[in-house]
Amino acid sequence: MSDGDPDKTNPYHVPAGPPRPSQPRSREACLVVMHGEGIGRRITLGQQRVSVGRARNADLVFEEESVSRNHCQITPLFAHDGMPPEAWSIEDLQSTNGTLVNDEAIARVNLQHGDQVQIGRNICKFLASGHIESAYHEEIYRLMMSDGLTGLANRRAFEDALNRELSRAARYARPLSLLMIDVDHFKRVNDSLGHLAGDAALRQVGATLKSNLRRDDLAARLGGEEFGVLLPEIDRQGAMVTAEKLRRVIEARPFVFEQHRVPLTISLGVATRAVTDTEGVEIVKRADELLYVAKREGRNCVRG
Repeated sequence: MSDGDPDKTNPYHVPAGPPRPSQPRSREACLVVMHGEGIGRRITLGQQRVSVGRARNADLVFEEESVSRNHCQITPLFAHDGMPPEAWSIEDLQSTNGTLVNDEAIARVNLQHGDQVQIGRNICKFLASGHIESAYHEEIYRLMMSDGLTGLANRRAFEDALNRELSRAARYARPLSLLMIDVDHFKRVNDSLGHLAGDAALRQVGATLKSNLRRDDLAARLGGEEFGVLLPEIDRQGAMVTAEKLRRVIEARPFVFEQHRVPLTISLGVATRAVTDTEGVEIVKRADELLYVAKREGRNCVRG
């Protein structure tokens, strides 16, 4: 290594001397609550360790029962004295339900920009950026249009897209179909394994739906265990094929939570745009009615 070259083996190398005024070093970081208590809340991470838990004296308090009194802690990492932190680590404090980063249980790990941190039933997103304000407001907008638990579109985004696609389909006389989906006997998962397992199951269903759809399709979590899928340019026959494919994929992939293997199935109702449809609520109502037919007729089936 030549004199003056940065030490590439040190990930926290800081050049000697203060940073140039034209290149400010902003290392502000924060957590944004995406799901759970205080959705949208921003927790700024400064130069002090942050304790997280249900205890009243924790720096960041989540009061619901799936959070341990002393659950985890977030620690700033410094490259040199007197400089801002270069990174932040998160450490689980032997909590009952564990601390998850990107759905993986951790003991201690350094956080990366965009990581999702699960503390009990609460999901936070870690933001570390020189432009923290723009990153924060971008996440707030994303939060307004997406479901914090599954990452799918939320009801508001789904309804906006449905009305937009309905107008386009009517204008150009193109097909448009809609699937309404319900996870069968979902209450049994919550009752037998707890709400953490239920949340994990919903995330799995959401990920499976998304990975088995076209890029132009829109999957959304509409609330609880109910999902919707918007299928532009797809007629009834194609929608029935898609619905049956999703049903089979979910059925074939048992849900596993802490060594418990739980079969999951879904019921689906399929509706296609009629020439008389003027508002999205009309097609949603028909798909909903067919969904309830599927549930009455034994579940784990498609009706359309």
